[in-house]
Amino acid sequence: MGNNAVQTIDPDTFTGPVFRPGDAGYEEEIAGFQTTYTHRPALVVGAAHTEDVRAAVEYAARQGLPVAVQATGHGLSVAADGGVLISTRRMTQIRVDPVERTARVAAGVRAGALIEAAAPHGLAPLNGSSPSVGVVGYHLGGGLGLLAREFGYAADHVRTIELVTADGRVRTLTPADELFGAVLGSGGNFGVVTALELDLIPVTTVYGGQLVFDTSLVEPALEAWRQWTATVPEELTSTVTMLTFPDIPQVPEPLRGRYLASIRIAFDGPAEDGERLAAPLRAVGARLKDDLRAMPYTETHTIHSDPDHPHAYAATNALLGELSGETVSTLLATAGPGAPVRAVVDIRHLGGALGRPGAAGIAVDYRDAAYVVRVITMPAPGSGAAIPADHDVTRGALAPWTLGHSLNFLYGAGADSDEAQVRAGYAPATYARLAALKAQYDPRNMFRFNRNIRPSA
Repeated sequence: MGNNAVQTIDPDTFTGPVFRPGDAGYEEEIAGFQTTYTHRPALVVGAAHTEDVRAAVEYAARQGLPVAVQATGHGLSVAADGGVLISTRRMTQIRVDPVERTARVAAGVRAGALIEAAAPHGLAPLNGSSPSVGVVGYHLGGGLGLLAREFGYAADHVRTIELVTADGRVRTLTPADELFGAVLGSGGNFGVVTALELDLIPVTTVYGGQLVFDTSLVEPALEAWRQWTATVPEELTSTVTMLTFPDIPQVPEPLRGRYLASIRIAFDGPAEDGERLAAPLRAVGARLKDDLRAMPYTETHTIHSDPDHPHAYAATNALLGELSGETVSTLLATAGPGAPVRAVVDIRHLGGALGRPGAAGIAVDYRDAAYVVRVITMPAPGSGAAIPADHDVTRGALAPWTLGHSLNFLYGAGADSDEAQVRAGYAPATYARLAALKAQYDPRNMFRFNRNIRPSA
């Protein structure tokens, strides 16, 4: 019941537009940030509000069709071939309550818009590095933010969830509901989240930026950062990224075509304390770039300077219990300057509030991990690439220190998404709980275009 079934739908059922393959606007509607591959649904519903989402899910259930969801397309990992795609990009409502320090965001809100809405009230969300990422999808993956070591996972700060389940019901979930914790961390396995109510934090400025070191200083910079992370307070969250900058005009002249280490810092504290904390890193040697400064929270996207244009990417990761000198040596031998693996290697410092238990059974495990190592490659657009050999090589090298992996940082390579991969993202008890809830709330696995949790038998 695929493409023929969608011919019977009445577009007047929806406030937003409806598209079929070949319709004007179809290609634009399915396009997202991830271009390794693209959804190819039989029907697209451009939802304008929750009722559009509910009607789309109800229709899909009646026709026996699977459902995919897309706001920005950053997290696209398993593309829909047929079925119904619910596009939530038009659902951009934001309501800030400065007294309660909360925000209610609809399904299509991007991080940058929420930052701008909260700032006039002296507040900020617990967003990640890119302002173009969708707020809802980010939280459904756990949400590892700029100040994560101080405040923990963003998912731990959700108050209510508005969710449309496979039976077409609109549910408002609170921490007392069994689905609440299951939804947060499972990446869209239990329905379509149409709105979240989130905590905001009273932060207006951050000390942060980048320190960039040339090839000859990559190894000492990485070792200095490793030792330094054992000494910094929870108010400081940092990342080190090793990469070869492309030799293109968009990259500043001193960085083009060079293999570099970039240390990114976000510190919730006075600039003078930030300067003192950064001193051991500056002592490594000359920097090609050093823009550490006090900045308004609205400028924190400059800390990581993530690409803002759609492109193809694939990534794997490993959550590590420790980052020893041996770990660093192994990583450099595998993916450092002159090594066989040519990829972006990104190491994030965890711990602090991230290591404390979450609330309400939120499905974010391996909280004892001290670091996460990500390996990012750039396949050809439209390739639907399988996991590159570079990913396997790096994961294999890090295996002695690996606790598991983060499903939120598995980008692309949807063909390699299987039950074993998804299970490795959770503790066994968590996966069993999620699979049992999946059998209860989505027994036909309508919501399967994701790192899928299969309904238990």
